[in-house]
Amino acid sequence: MSTALRERPASAGTSNGGVPARRAVIRWSWRMFRREWRQQTLVLALIVVALAATVIGAAVATDTPPPAGAGFGTAQDMATLPGGPHLAGQIAVLQQHVGRVDVIENQAIAVPGSINTYDLRAQDPNGPFGQPMLSLVSGHYPTGPDQVAVTDGVAATFNLRVGDVWHQGGQDPKTRQVVGIVQNPQSLLDEFALVAPGQVSTPSQVTVLFTAPPGTTTASLGSLSQDVVTRHDAVASNPLNPETIVLGLVTVGMLLIALVAVGGFTVLAQRRLRSLGMLGALGATDRNIRLVVRVNGVLVGVVGALAGAILGLAGWLAYRPRLESSAHHLIGPFQLPWIVIGPAMALAVVATYFAASRPARAITRIPVVAALSGRPAPPKQVHRSALPGVVLFVVAAALLSYSGKSANGGGAPELVFGLVALIVAIILLAPFCLVVLASFGRWAPIAVRLALRDLARYRARSGSALAAISLGVFIGALVCILTAQRYGNVLDYAGPNLASNQVIVYTPNSGPLGAGNGPGGPSTSGTASTPQAQAAVAQNIAKALGSNTVIELDQTSASLQHAAAGRSWSGPVYVATPQLLQAFGIKASDVNPDADILTARPGLSGVSEMQLVYGGYFENGQGRQGGQGNGPPTSWPCPKGQCLANPVIQEVGALPSGTSAPNTVITEHAIHTLGLQTSPQGWLIQTPHPPTAAQITDARLTASAAGMTIETKNSSPSSAEILNYATAFGIALALGILAMSIGLIRSETARDLRTLTATGASSFTRRELTAATAFALALGGAVLGTVAAYVAAIGYAWDNPLDGLSELSNSVPIQQLLFILVGMPVVAAVVGWLMAGREPSAISRQPLE
Repeated sequence: MSTALRERPASAGTSNGGVPARRAVIRWSWRMFRREWRQQTLVLALIVVALAATVIGAAVATDTPPPAGAGFGTAQDMATLPGGPHLAGQIAVLQQHVGRVDVIENQAIAVPGSINTYDLRAQDPNGPFGQPMLSLVSGHYPTGPDQVAVTDGVAATFNLRVGDVWHQGGQDPKTRQVVGIVQNPQSLLDEFALVAPGQVSTPSQVTVLFTAPPGTTTASLGSLSQDVVTRHDAVASNPLNPETIVLGLVTVGMLLIALVAVGGFTVLAQRRLRSLGMLGALGATDRNIRLVVRVNGVLVGVVGALAGAILGLAGWLAYRPRLESSAHHLIGPFQLPWIVIGPAMALAVVATYFAASRPARAITRIPVVAALSGRPAPPKQVHRSALPGVVLFVVAAALLSYSGKSANGGGAPELVFGLVALIVAIILLAPFCLVVLASFGRWAPIAVRLALRDLARYRARSGSALAAISLGVFIGALVCILTAQRYGNVLDYAGPNLASNQVIVYTPNSGPLGAGNGPGGPSTSGTASTPQAQAAVAQNIAKALGSNTVIELDQTSASLQHAAAGRSWSGPVYVATPQLLQAFGIKASDVNPDADILTARPGLSGVSEMQLVYGGYFENGQGRQGGQGNGPPTSWPCPKGQCLANPVIQEVGALPSGTSAPNTVITEHAIHTLGLQTSPQGWLIQTPHPPTAAQITDARLTASAAGMTIETKNSSPSSAEILNYATAFGIALALGILAMSIGLIRSETARDLRTLTATGASSFTRRELTAATAFALALGGAVLGTVAAYVAAIGYAWDNPLDGLSELSNSVPIQQLLFILVGMPVVAAVVGWLMAGREPSAISRQPLE
């Protein structure tokens, strides 16, 4: 007879069985999870989707901006020097002070027949600091004076391939053989032709990369210090960087998952009630039984986090090439924000652990005999005050008010803590809202009354579902409220600049970005030097776009100004010429003869302390230019002869609404009264159809050749787009959480449903129960989430110097709030009615799990 030791003995404790007991229940939890993982698909799917979205979203958010310190290579300092006779001496001075340097010479060369340029670049591929700024796609680097390597853009422009002979033009024409295709990994828009070091005879700009020795300051470089930039100065420090924002969103998302998972683990614990009762009958302590449920939660979190991370990584690898083309720089396959992904995976495990902790504690309160019989414990009466939640609402409003007051100079910590306090307040007030809903069910039909009372009785379970729904509504409602407030400001106008079928051709030194820097880019010296020639260019562009509608946009020296605190005026003020009014269908009889200003901005006529300033008002330093900062001017009312206080403003809805379009115009009556002079600033072209990208490119080239610029519709969304998307997001998120919560609640209350069916309840009654439950949770979540959103918005706007309470009260998104407060509960009730009514499969007995 022989014996063998199959397992190392572990020291056992006297109170709970020690390590062997914990090891046994952990193994049992793992076996149960493998057998019943399909019953936990809901929570697993939530975690997988959340982690996959986190991986892809965090990677896109952090890798889309240019790399930190782009242009520095591996150096810590960079000097940008202009070409000239003193260049060699300046480089020698830098070498003397800092030691090793990496010199990159550039000469700008125009592409024949185009306004585009490329750089002739001399750079050492094996330089000490510039290697990250140069990579080889194919072929090899140039090594001799007759060799060149070009980027894909230059190769496409000149129709070059590796091995071709390129007759290069420019100030110093050369014939070189193309030996390779190169690129700048940090900027794929950088188009250049690379030659060997020393082959650029007359560089227009030289970049010198170096790392200054310890103790060396830029001041010690003398006159060169103004040309030196350090990596630390170039990289902006922002506490609300993409990593921080994504991590905050992940935390909120995991909180939603945890709130939904509470119901899922509760239902699972009820299904395992007899098994857990048998485990207790065999001698397992309450701590062992709690460990079973908590280990199951940890397993769900670990499996979901790993599966989500793998799915997200696969999605990232598939999307990375498209992101590189849109971000215009190379991105490594594993260049991921691990500082976000790691904590996100940990948060998934922590969320499911704490979500399983509540049912773990509740299951141990059931006696062993009751557990073996499969009878769930009666609901525990919870009497909690709403005072802590109300107090946190007040604290959150105070923190957000301080953050809004200091919005121009900080307030980020107060903003974060205020939002955290608000979320905690929502969670604390959710069970109290269920009690309030139940009190309204006294006069309701019996099925509705049963549904409402059941939610109140099991509010420890239903409260988490209501809190999750409220958080989803809170996010959507807050975006709607803040968007309506911002877009409702008629002074600092926000939104799309033009309609999709509109193009503005600006004269030289004109445009919304100031002299010589219009939206089409820096103007070049062109041939259209007279207004007649510029008008002819605009007509030619309109003809190429298939349009006969060309409206001259004239301006004066006058501009509007708001003399009160808050946002200042922004946007151009054009002249209401007869041609402009006729183009938009405005008759002379529609205009008030005493009106000074016509505007499409709703509510501008009711803004007090408006001023029409002109002449030398700005030159004398008595006011601020429209859109140039905030705060009131130095005097109100403004001095006569240079300013008109409280001009007569008439709102005309037929004018265009774009921020760059003539949405606000000065009448000819005001021009004659104030003695103003007009001059053309551009031409507005309205096309029959939105111009294509090729047409826009041709128009931009035509305008640039004449020293002019064009502006087309930008990508800024309109207020309606943001409001509709935010409303749809909030409602979809809330209904998704509601559907999962209703499914979990029905699973847990299956015994009660069987009892009702056995006593003769029809499918109509069962539909009423589900519809009433869905309607109550949706209505409670909509009201609580909307109230929380307004608490946040009012608190932030209370002392905000830019967007105060007046803008908030005047811009209420009524339609979107009605969709949330009325439409969402109705949809939830209708869907619940349609999906319910099926008779339980087993009425006389509880099925064995």
